Amino acid sequence: MSTQKYIFNVHGMHCNSCELMIESELKEIKNISDVKSNLKNNSVEVTGDFGDKTKEQIAEELTGYIKTHGYTISIEKQKSSAKWGDFKIALPIAIVFAILFIFLQKLGIVNLVNASKFNYGTAFLIGIVASVSSCMAVVGGLLLSMSATFAKEGDKFKPQILFHSGRIVSFFILGGVIGLIGSAFTLNSTATFILGLIIGAVMLILGINLLDVFHWAKKLQPSMPKFIAKRAHNISKLNHTFTPLLVGIATFFLPCGFTQSMQLYALSTGNFLKGGFTMLAFALGTFPVLALISFSSFSIKNSSKSGIFFKSAGLIVIMFALFNIINSLVAAGIIAPIFNF
Repeated sequence: MSTQKYIFNVHGMHCNSCELMIESELKEIKNISDVKSNLKNNSVEVTGDFGDKTKEQIAEELTGYIKTHGYTISIEKQKSSAKWGDFKIALPIAIVFAILFIFLQKLGIVNLVNASKFNYGTAFLIGIVASVSSCMAVVGGLLLSMSATFAKEGDKFKPQILFHSGRIVSFFILGGVIGLIGSAFTLNSTATFILGLIIGAVMLILGINLLDVFHWAKKLQPSMPKFIAKRAHNISKLNHTFTPLLVGIATFFLPCGFTQSMQLYALSTGNFLKGGFTMLAFALGTFPVLALISFSSFSIKNSSKSGIFFKSAGLIVIMFALFNIINSLVAAGIIAPIFNF
């Protein structure tokens, strides 16, 4: 057997979840021994025995394994298009969302993403935004793969119920554990201010990245350590009745910046119930879209309107981030109040 190594360009990568998804899918191919994907330069390095196939043929074959997740592999680097025209629709959608957000805040249903004013309604809204973002691609990919596997065995509904139950319950319990861990630290006003800025900065990077206009933002996006995320993802490969339940639990540890920003807030609560209900509200916000993925071939990423979806989500996340940063600066007395709501 002759081992060959090739480096290909990948089109459709948005975040660290994409690296994990591509590596996981391509490693399932029998003649491939190693796969390393790289978000920074949108590439994948593949090692294996490809026989007499040309590089073009290999690229086409590999694309077949990941095309359903919205990725394509090619020899030549594809020019990325910012698609500025999408903003004509995305901007009005974001403005309507902002008006709705302010209205709900007036009613006290939601609040700014700030340690002193944050509530569960806001966590739920952030969950909704996260569910239509590329950041949740790996969770959607796991769902689609798992659904297809169990559907072949004639079991469509039980795996879905186990997955969503495991996800929702585990987010509450593990969020509570994070809250308890936070109780071991006494957060003074300075620490709360710094944590608020960190949450705001993480969300700002997420929002800019979702716009798919400034590609340098991909390099700044934080993520769960890759070895933890890989182990969480590999649980889906287990062939057992309770695998869907374990996969649902494992999604808590997958590389999603939205999840991690909520985990940071749960840590700041210093309380089991507050941390648990924060993560529960976030998980419930992601549920409608994930449930839609479960029982259909629905995929926002593969939709012709995906650019509008992601740009709308990006603008909304940037709004959350700026509100949070400004509110943190106001709470610290650094600047005067800007928004009277």
